[in-house]
Amino acid sequence: MRTLYTDMNIRIQIENTELSVLNIAFERFSRHMPRHSHGPNSYEVHYISHGYGTVIVAGSPFRITPGTLYVTGPHVEHEQIPDTENPMSEYCLYFKVSAILPEPTGPLTSLLTAAPFWFGQDTQDIHSPLRMIFSEFSGRHTGYMTHVEALLMQCIVKLARNYEKPKKSENHFGPSNLSDRKYIITEEYFLYEYQTLSLKTLADKLGLSVRQTNRFLKECYGMNFQQKRAQAKMSAASVLLTDGELSATDIAAELGYSSLEHFLAAFKRYYGMSTREYRRIYK
Repeated sequence: MRTLYTDMNIRIQIENTELSVLNIAFERFSRHMPRHSHGPNSYEVHYISHGYGTVIVAGSPFRITPGTLYVTGPHVEHEQIPDTENPMSEYCLYFKVSAILPEPTGPLTSLLTAAPFWFGQDTQDIHSPLRMIFSEFSGRHTGYMTHVEALLMQCIVKLARNYEKPKKSENHFGPSNLSDRKYIITEEYFLYEYQTLSLKTLADKLGLSVRQTNRFLKECYGMNFQQKRAQAKMSAASVLLTDGELSATDIAAELGYSSLEHFLAAFKRYYGMSTREYRRIYK
């Protein structure tokens, strides 16, 4: 049994290196795979999901069991011999590496290109993304190509992590720019601090003046601060009324209203019905 996806233009970029994925296969071996090797910059990832066998690499035998992961790089001769009683089943990825810069750099690609041959037991569950790749190709639903590319990148990351003992990355995401941060600051402020919303406090968080903050809210959300505050409090009120057993008095206090009457009037003005009617309809 063999399932093969080939002749596809699949290119993924990791760090400064492009990988061209040429073959994606799953096979249950019923025959001896003769000795062969691959050309320059070519790598073949083998993951054994079931069964047993032996791979002979450069004349040395390695026993294959379920969960075995091994990689054969450029010019590495290898042959595969399945057990007769319980032959191995293998996922296989074949790809070529091309550096966007003269030499591959970065922790992932450096690990990959420095190891023309690697053999061991998978410790990173590379089986899961491999299985999902075949599911995506089988269904070919909307976005499957993007998902396949993402799953292939997962496979490369998991492969590199198998090569070394777990360690912390030396590279990290940089901070977002101020323009993008303003949206997160604003939305989290209205979402989590609805009890004590203050235009001055928000302006301080954003590093803007009160006037600039109001202009920012109007431009981005189509509301001034008072309207945005009312929306935040009323959204929280609707959740508290339908999800919990709090009384209207408790909810008014939770939302930071000075009195029950003030809360009830604000709620009716916003939703066009009383809290009792709202709870009866939507609970």
